[in-house]
This record gives sequence, structure tokens and C-alpha cells, in this order.
Amino acid sequence: MRWMKGAMVLLVSLLGAVLFLGCSSEDDGVTKVELAEVTRSIFYAPQYVAISEGFFEEEGLDVELTTTWGGDTTMTTLLSGGADIALVGAETSIYVYAQEANDPAINFAQLTQTDGTFLVSREPIDNFTWDDVKGSTFLGQRAGGMPQMVGEYVLKQNGIDPHTDLEELIQNIDFGNIPSAFASGTGDFVQLFEPQATQFEQEGIGHIVDSFGTQSGNIPYTVFMAKQSYLENNEETIEKFTRAIYRAQQWVQEQPAHVVAESIADFFEDTSLETIEQVVERYRDQGSYAETPILQEDAWYLLQEIMEEAGELPREVSYEELVNTSIANKIMND
Repeated sequence: MRWMKGAMVLLVSLLGAVLFLGCSSEDDGVTKVELAEVTRSIFYAPQYVAISEGFFEEEGLDVELTTTWGGDTTMTTLLSGGADIALVGAETSIYVYAQEANDPAINFAQLTQTDGTFLVSREPIDNFTWDDVKGSTFLGQRAGGMPQMVGEYVLKQNGIDPHTDLEELIQNIDFGNIPSAFASGTGDFVQLFEPQATQFEQEGIGHIVDSFGTQSGNIPYTVFMAKQSYLENNEETIEKFTRAIYRAQQWVQEQPAHVVAESIADFFEDTSLETIEQVVERYRDQGSYAETPILQEDAWYLLQEIMEEAGELPREVSYEELVNTSIANKIMND
């Protein structure tokens, strides 16, 4: 488990230090919540809508958003008290639980329910099939990460052994350098997040031929989680937070893509409004944005199947152990 090894070393080194001063606090009836997100992505549109449209504010929450860049850093920030809530892949909670954490991270609200990457080819391909990938140089995601695990799972589901049916599988390039590597000529195919995939199409660098999200099925790809102790001691705050997210999820489904794009544009100053709109529409059309905060049991076990297939599942963890849907269910039944 590559993630786990690196993350635990980082965690041990930081747990004894105070990374941030205070987390949730109340001032004049407003509760401050420190929220850490694993990366900045249009994939997380409902979260930004909850901020920009004032849904958190209407719940009496002052949400301070920090991008912590990476699953290991995000989880370390949460466990060490640097954040009250983290938006990160659900697999990180399994890694931590497997280390017999005294105060495990509990998944309480789902934000995205598919993988967020797309298969991009260097050359246009009419009537693409996955057999077109055989014998190619495939530029994949970092080994041990969720995008890579889903990528290999989808290849296998389509009859491709990523280690024998490809000319070369490249997984040693840092996440941030993958797009530039492909743009400079590395790889026949690449696995990319948005908006990079759409931007490459617009620039003629590559062509989107399929979606790993639609190919892999519904999984808890990014989830809001908090330490068990925080959930127990701040149930009202978690309820308010989840209610705001649920409102945002519904809003994103109901509004035209250009309205959603305008709402979140300030979070993506280097991306054109047109591109944001296209990406929102693509993610929404393929069902990537969860329509409710409830993490489904079958999706939880599919996640672990994908991790097991990749050799990265430290142990199977029951749905009841790390998933709490009581607050989400309460909100939806109000």
C-alpha cells in the first residue's frame, strides 16, 4: 500500500505538532468550520456552489476552505486537527482504519459518485473501442492512487491486462506533470481529469474517446469525512453542513450549466467560463455529481473491489464501520 506507507510516515511526523490554531468555533451565533479539499476541481462543483450561493452562510456556518493537494496531506490535516471536515477519496478512510486509528475518519456525505478522469487519445479515433488501446503507450496516473486503481480496473473490465497488453504503462510521472508530459509527446493515450481533457480537445492536443467514470460504475470517489469524535461532539454542525451540501447538489442538477459555471467561476480564475460550462455539463451528464449526500452500500463495496484488484486494499471494512448516513437520511426526510 504505497499511499499508506507514505501517509503514515507523514502523519507520525505531524501529529505531535499543532498545524493550525483552532478549528470550529462560534462567534455571534456563527459556527466556523475548517474544510480541507484534496484538490481544486470543477469535479467538486456542488461544494463551491454551497459557498458562492450562500447555502453554508444561511445555515449559520462560516466555512473556510483550504486546498491541501493530495490524499495523504488532506488526511493528515484532518487527523491532526488542522481541519474539521475533509473532502477526499473514501479509500483514505480505509487506509487509516487499517492502521487501527483510535479516532477514525467517518464518511458522512458523498459529493462525487464516479471517477472523474477521461481517456484521451493523441489521434482522433472513429468508432473507438478499448481494443484500440492494446499495444499502445498508456500514460496513466500515479501508482497507488485512486485514479490509477480505477484506470487499471477499467482496462481489465474491457479485456486489457495493463501489464501485458500495452506496449508501455507509464505511472511514474507526478500528477501535476502528466498533462505537460502528454502535450510534449509522451504516450498514445492518457488518463486526464477535467478541465485539462477538454482544454486539450480545444487546443487539438488530444481527443476524448471515453470516460473512466461511466466505465467503472458508481463509487464513493470523493466524500466529506470527519473524525468520529468530531461527529459525536458536533452533530448540529454536521447536520447544517450536510443540509447546505444537499441544497447545492439539487441546485447543480436543476440549473443550466452556464448558470452553474458562473456561480463557481471565481474558484477557477485561469479557466474560461466556456470551458467551465462544458466540464460541468459533461460531469453532470455522466452522473458524476451525486444527487444526494448518501453513500450507498453497494458503491462502498465496489470501491473495495477496485482496491483489492489493484493490490491496495489493506483489509475489508464493513459499510457500517466507516459510513454514517443517519444525518443525510434525516435531512432528506425533513
